[in-house]
Amino acid sequence: MTRWGLGLRGRLLLAFAMLGLTTTALVAGVSYGQARTVVLQKAQDAAVLSLVDEVTRLDPVRELPPSPEQLNAIVAALAEGPDAAAVLYRDGYASSGLHPSEIPQPLRAEVRDGRVVWQRFSRDGTPTLAIGTQLRTKRPDGSTEPTGIEVYRLHPLADEQHSIDQLAALAWSTGAASLVLAVLLALLAARGVLRPVSELGRAARRLGEGDLKTRATVHGSDELAGVALIFNQTAERLERQVGELRRMEADARRFVADVSHELRTPLAAMTAVTDVLDEEAERLPGDAGKAARLVSQETQNLAQLVEDLIEISRFDAGTAALACDDIDVGAAIRATLRSRGWTDQVTIALPDRVLAWLDPRRLDVIVANLVGNALRHGAAPVTVDLRAVDGWVEVTVSDYGPGLTPEVRDHVFDRFYKADSARSRSEGAGLGLAIALENARLHGGTLVAGNRSPHGAVFSLRVPRGGTA
Repeated sequence: MTRWGLGLRGRLLLAFAMLGLTTTALVAGVSYGQARTVVLQKAQDAAVLSLVDEVTRLDPVRELPPSPEQLNAIVAALAEGPDAAAVLYRDGYASSGLHPSEIPQPLRAEVRDGRVVWQRFSRDGTPTLAIGTQLRTKRPDGSTEPTGIEVYRLHPLADEQHSIDQLAALAWSTGAASLVLAVLLALLAARGVLRPVSELGRAARRLGEGDLKTRATVHGSDELAGVALIFNQTAERLERQVGELRRMEADARRFVADVSHELRTPLAAMTAVTDVLDEEAERLPGDAGKAARLVSQETQNLAQLVEDLIEISRFDAGTAALACDDIDVGAAIRATLRSRGWTDQVTIALPDRVLAWLDPRRLDVIVANLVGNALRHGAAPVTVDLRAVDGWVEVTVSDYGPGLTPEVRDHVFDRFYKADSARSRSEGAGLGLAIALENARLHGGTLVAGNRSPHGAVFSLRVPRGGTA
């Protein structure tokens, strides 16, 4: 399943956008709420005070119940502009633009108790303020008492609502502008943050590709500058350590090459002596004969190891060169098997006249190492197949042994690698397959190891027919 995620730039933009959106919504919401409360409260207080003041200035009703004319006079005095008014006394009423059924019942209940009350509600879709109170009359002692005459006025809040809507639109417009500004600031911030990050990433990539002299540019003294400084210090230490390792490796290779060359002369003399010992070993008594044969065998092994080390040193130094010739690959493989006495132990499928421009000595080394490895560690039958595919020659050596475990397959071409650490020294030093691989690469080809079905190991050599000389 593919996982989708935002990069650092996207996360910064999203964070700034969410912060801007949240802040804008919060500020706009609080501002709108406070402005709405202030506007409505101001309109409400003015309307209530106006009604109370007007009711106070009305001529007192001296006799109850009031006459219809008196009720109409009160309504006429209270109804002004867009306001509607109604005056009720028990079952009688007078009104101007207001029917008693439109008056909220909770409001009427409060007014009957002699209170001055108000309530906002929606009338025909328009926010409206309903205000109610009772007319009061003076007693002889100067105090007042309710008369039971209920006075109501409906004051539309359309103008106030329009002002509130304008405030809301302004708040959201300001919020949108703030959000855009936040995104722009996020872009600038992301650019400032990501520039050193990108530079550091490119430097790390070059360092990973092997350019150990790569250094990151340090900008300022913030946290990212600290990271760049640590990167530079790490790269410097890595360059120093790798340089030291390379020097040590070069010294080790030079030492091996020098020792190997120095050993060639005494080994040549020892080999000549062991040839004489081989001839006399059969005539020597008991342990002396065994010792002679052991010395001869170990001398040959040591001589072969020295030759392998010299060959490896040539590959490491880059001095190994091809001496190519136009050869019959099948005939060359037969000659390799015949010279080592393997003809009867190996099954071959070698078509005639497969010509290629190859180094015959190095091809002999490759085939000998592959077949020898199969005979020692595999099981019969060992098969060598040859075929020409387009401009390539493919040689396959397979056996019917246990095959290669994943661990062995990953390291089979490593130098001095032995699948079985208990193998005796007489079975080789573990350089044969490494040399075979280097020879294949020198020809511009490949050498790979794998397993065959149902069991057994298979090594496949693939080299161009035209060579690389």
